[in-house]
Amino acid sequence: MHRPLRHRRTLTMAAALSLLAGLSVTAAGTVTAHADNPQGTRQAEFAAAAAEFGVPQSVLEAVSYDETRWEAHAGQENSEAGYGPMNLTDLTAANLDTDGLSTQSPRYADLLKAPAEHTAAAAAALTGADVSAVTTDEAQNIRAGAALLASYARGYGHGKLPSRVDGWYAAVARYGQPTENKVAQTFADVVWDTLRTGATRTTQDGQQITLPATAGLHPNRNDVKKLGLKDVTPPSSSTKPECPKSLDCDFVPGAYTLLDPSDLADYGSHDLADRPHDLQIRYITLHTTDETYDGTLDLFRDPTYAAGAHYVVRSQDGHVTQMIPTKDIAWDSGNRSFYQHSIGIEQESWSTHGATWFSENLYRSTASLVKYLAAKYDIPLDRAHILGHDNVPGTTESGVATQHWDPGPGWDWEHFFDLLGAPIRATAPQGSDVVAIKPGFRTNLQTTTYCDDVQGYKQFPNPYRSFDCPVTSPSAPSSFVPLYTAPSTGAPLVSDPYLHKDGSPGTDAMNDWGDKASAGEQYVVADRKPGWTAIWWAGQEVWLQDPAAHPTTVPVKAMRIVPKAGRASVPVYTTAYPEASVYPPDFVAFEGGAPRAQVARTHYTIPAGQSYVAAGPAVNTDSYFAIYYDGSAPYDQHDFVGQTKVYEIVYNHRMAFVNAADVDLVQQ
Repeated sequence: MHRPLRHRRTLTMAAALSLLAGLSVTAAGTVTAHADNPQGTRQAEFAAAAAEFGVPQSVLEAVSYDETRWEAHAGQENSEAGYGPMNLTDLTAANLDTDGLSTQSPRYADLLKAPAEHTAAAAAALTGADVSAVTTDEAQNIRAGAALLASYARGYGHGKLPSRVDGWYAAVARYGQPTENKVAQTFADVVWDTLRTGATRTTQDGQQITLPATAGLHPNRNDVKKLGLKDVTPPSSSTKPECPKSLDCDFVPGAYTLLDPSDLADYGSHDLADRPHDLQIRYITLHTTDETYDGTLDLFRDPTYAAGAHYVVRSQDGHVTQMIPTKDIAWDSGNRSFYQHSIGIEQESWSTHGATWFSENLYRSTASLVKYLAAKYDIPLDRAHILGHDNVPGTTESGVATQHWDPGPGWDWEHFFDLLGAPIRATAPQGSDVVAIKPGFRTNLQTTTYCDDVQGYKQFPNPYRSFDCPVTSPSAPSSFVPLYTAPSTGAPLVSDPYLHKDGSPGTDAMNDWGDKASAGEQYVVADRKPGWTAIWWAGQEVWLQDPAAHPTTVPVKAMRIVPKAGRASVPVYTTAYPEASVYPPDFVAFEGGAPRAQVARTHYTIPAGQSYVAAGPAVNTDSYFAIYYDGSAPYDQHDFVGQTKVYEIVYNHRMAFVNAADVDLVQQ
């Protein structure tokens, strides 16, 4: 039960602003909506809190925008235990237990006492509100955020509040809970960019908020030194991180370690290469850690973990740690045909938590990093090249079902591509043969469940991680649309033969990717009925709701493939390995036989009459071999390139390959 709030004086200015917006203000500062103007509630709450604590409303709104995009998230926490429009944190032992963090881990105690993880308590004390009210009541959350921001400003202003907007720079930098100057400055600069440009947005719960642009801003960026933080993170390596200048990055080497001195082939956790000179970089693959940032670094520095990523992004402040040079190959997705051509980015968050939301700092930093890498390596900014781990198929009959499914339904692909400057949008007239999925994340409420051990952690018990279930995410904003076997919500969900070997229908499980088409993915239209669109999907015609009033797709231009005339069907592959003839006899002898044969998936084909979107022109099959730790094996650290050409296609929720000789390319 909440203890009663201590009453504060009635605020004449706050009341006036709120009455003008069609709202009323209680003595405690809580703003309530009048029935005739429910959509202006949150903006008036910002106005009231700004007036109460002497914070410029534009500054308060800009901070909130860059913390949460003004979202209340219905009181749901994010992966860092942040709450409400002001992203105030209240990390508890229950959070850590849910995350599976062992009480024996030193990280457990450190997190429980870290000030950055408990800003809700500090802010609540300034307002007289209970911590539970600050985390569940959006008006109290905004008041508390304003009070915390004002307290920081007074601390740097000898007890006085700044008289100019630019004077709030240090306080805003502190609000981001940084640990070093560059992180603090990065957050404050983002807020000042928002102030300069302004912003307008309708939130997930229908709140319409507008922040006008502010002209003539020139903050003293040296004010960040008032925070008394260190200038740089003590370097863990002399290697300079590959990052855009706008991001705070460091380099912590991932494990490249010989595990058994008597076996040069026994090493972890990545392969040495010289990309893009020896093989092309085609993809960037996004993951969720399902671990804390520190725990992820621990895992990737453990050579027995046998996995890694090029980058890890911290949720709290968007700090980026590079662990593997992009020229090398990280073992990040379990499918060599993809990861040898990919850059892997792990993001500190939990796909298994369902409705927990991803921090705006995480979105922003990952987007900046992806834009930088895509420009550097000429990677298209589309969903066939900017992948989730869930888009990468398994390499074997058994591996199709067990391949990972992160970042999951809670990752907002639409927002992410907006940040990339490559929004998911219509590029063709209505009635196009190809559509892209675009359900509108904030209004696309889906219920999902999850109950399983997190793949990859089973062999690594505490102190790394354990997992309890079930998890249910009821009616949460989601990035996917469910797929049905007929144009009716009463029809069964589509069933993937590798996930449902008994032929049972699909489910609402988060990891049941076989019945979920994700935002940005492109598919060829098979049929249309009022309120419904059918697409070709994994050899089937499947249906998704697509009402004219609230469409879930947009028409797009795309290249597509069709089986050659006279073919009843064509095989589908989940790898792109070259033909056996490319391997020299001495290499085959060394390997003990022809390696990595290209094998079609038993349950996947493309029947005549169906069509699928091609990711781009046909490419040669290839397979990179890194065999010995020191590169001394025959043909070590060498990419074998075949004569066979393949098209990468969007086959279902996951990508796949077809031989170019089996299909024709149709230009739209």
